[in-house]
This record gives sequence, structure tokens and C-alpha cells, in this order.
Amino acid sequence: MTGRRPVDSLSTAVDVLVVGRANVDLTVRIPHRPTPGRTAFGSPALTTAGGKSLNQAVAAARAGARVALLANAGADDWGRLLVRTLRQAAVELPCFQLLPAARTGVAIVEVTPDGESYVVLALSPETELTGQHVRTGFRRVRPFAVVTQLDLRPEAVDAVLREQRARLLIGNLVPHPDIGPAVFAGLDVFVANEHEAAAILGRRDDDPVVLARELRALGPRSSVVTAGARGAAYASADGTGLIDARRVSVVDTTGAGDAFLGALAVRLAEGLPLPVAVADAVTAGAMAVQVDGPDLRPAADPSDDAG
Repeated sequence: MTGRRPVDSLSTAVDVLVVGRANVDLTVRIPHRPTPGRTAFGSPALTTAGGKSLNQAVAAARAGARVALLANAGADDWGRLLVRTLRQAAVELPCFQLLPAARTGVAIVEVTPDGESYVVLALSPETELTGQHVRTGFRRVRPFAVVTQLDLRPEAVDAVLREQRARLLIGNLVPHPDIGPAVFAGLDVFVANEHEAAAILGRRDDDPVVLARELRALGPRSSVVTAGARGAAYASADGTGLIDARRVSVVDTTGAGDAFLGALAVRLAEGLPLPVAVADAVTAGAMAVQVDGPDLRPAADPSDDAG
């Protein structure tokens, strides 16, 4: 680990801190994806809290951990929806901010009859984490484990590596093109899906175990590759393996990877061996695809707000 700092006795102790983005999901179920120049008619749009990091934080809280989210949103109706959802899910909010004059990001989610989801994220530049946001956030929490998205601004990722003082650092998603290989060396666990793994390695491989092994060779102490219905592979100094997923009826794949990662972080923070933690995470992902969207509780009192 890098950059260990003195512990602030006034900060909040949590099991897991998730660093990244939160946004609103606008989800529409469609009979098929539209062809060029044609319109596909879908279901009424469903507006819910979302974003990979928010989903991961909620999943970790549901797995029994004390969790905080380091992210920003706009001080608008959608941002307040995110706050209500996080509070309802018992996610701690010492470093989740609603920024004045900023717009909350939006993800457009199309779900086809086979349960596959297609997502377009409309980022909100004003709410993207900066290095200063990260430094301030780490003064407010004392996490045992940190989960960070690696497609944040390079300065934010660098600040996570320098500022975090957790015992376990988990990186997720394809790194920003400007981030060097030193990022991988700072990770205890790197998690990617098989498509992201192929993009990082510059080639495809039908064997997720091979992908996990080659990702670990880039520098992280261990790696995990999720492979949808096939389960997930892992590679560490103690060996490699594939955890099979049980066959289930798929309703919606949205948020399945986040359910996996939230459960994985909690089980690793509890000290379980990597294969056992991956097996629990595969189960969490399989449960997630059997319901519409990420497993988020309904919004609470609309008068709630963030400080």
C-alpha cells in the first residue's frame, strides 16, 4: 500500500469505502434494439438511483458491512433521490456530496427480452471526482477496504493510491488510458469482466482463467474476471480457478457486476480466502440477474438531503 497517513479520531470507521460515481438510471424495457432510422417502442421509463459505485455500496451494505460512498451528485431532485436511496440502504454519507449548480449524471438503460442491458452514461463533468475531493473524503472515513473505479480522472485515481490507508484496495473497471502500469502494482485485487479484460490485454480469450492469470501478471496481487453465466475466475499467489455460476432465469443483467463486487469486497474484508469470497460473489451476481435492475430499496422521505 502507498501513502499511509495518521488516523483522524474524528473520522468515521467503515468496513468498506466505495470511490467512484453515482447517477440516476432511466430504464426502458424494449422488444428489440432499434435499427438505424427506425423507432422501437418500449415500456414506460423507470427512474431509479444508480451508478456502478452507488450500486456496489448498496450491495456491500446488504451483505452486512458498514459502508460509505465517496462520490458527488448535483444538488437537484435527482441528487436528492440518490441521498434518499443511500440512506434507506444504510450507506454512510460523510463523503457523499451534492454540489450546487451541478447536474446529476444520467444513465440510459435499455433492457431486451433476454435480460441483457445496454447502457449509455451521460456524465456530469461538474460532479466528477477530483484529487481534492478524494483527499477530503479520506480525512472523513477510516475504511478497512477500499473499492475504487479506475476509469475516474487520473488525478482522482492517483489520490486514492496515495491517500488511502486501508488494508485492502480493490480496483474495478478498465483503467483510464492516461493511467500507467504503476496503478496495477498498488492494487490488492483487480476485478474486470471478460470484455474489459480483453480490452486491457489487447486480445480475447475464451478461458476466463487465462485472462485472470494474465491480468495478475500486470501487477496486482490478485485478479478476478467475471464471465456472466459461466461464473468468475480468479488468480493469486495461491493458485487459479473458476467458480461456476448456477443456472438461473435471467430477467435483467443491470447491476449484476456491481452486486458481485459489493459482495466480494465484504467477504474479503471479513478475511475469507479469495476462492470463497469469489464463490459468494458469484451467488450474489446470480441473484441480482433474477430481478429488474439493481436491488435498491424504494426512496424514503423526500425531505431528506445531503450535507
